[in-house]
Amino acid sequence: MTRENELLHRIKKGDTTCWEELVSIYYEDILRYCIYHSPDMEGARDAVQDTFLKVIRYFPQYRDKGKFRGFLYKVASNTCTDLWRQRKGIELSEDMEFLETGYADSEAQVNFQYMVRKLPEDLREIVYLKFAQELTFREIAMVTDLPMRTVQSRLKRALKILKREMEGEV
Repeated sequence: MTRENELLHRIKKGDTTCWEELVSIYYEDILRYCIYHSPDMEGARDAVQDTFLKVIRYFPQYRDKGKFRGFLYKVASNTCTDLWRQRKGIELSEDMEFLETGYADSEAQVNFQYMVRKLPEDLREIVYLKFAQELTFREIAMVTDLPMRTVQSRLKRALKILKREMEGEV
């Protein structure tokens, strides 16, 4: 049994003291995800907090099928979408605030982020979830509500576009 599964099991049995450790396991990953989807750092932190509050609030309805990480990202995705609706009109800063957070360690990562941001939204989200968040195809399918084959084909299409961009063809 993994540590995550053990914590989930204990929480199901009523041990709420395990929430802190479970949140700490995923906090940094969900923060990175929310930074990417938020117009500013404050919005990202709000989204992370809302994500974990929703997970805690609705946990009694959660049915553990070994897909907690995917579930968590789905809640974060919905939370970020809600944030965008509330703050409609606010643009992501062109200087990419994630640089301040240590999100990108090199110029190559920064260039990759710029190229990914140029992709259509349906491709951009899949590339980000796969490479920045390291989700499996199954988890990405869960987050995006797409069939796994669609996720795979969109990733393939996105990588072709990025390759052409890197080679200067686009």
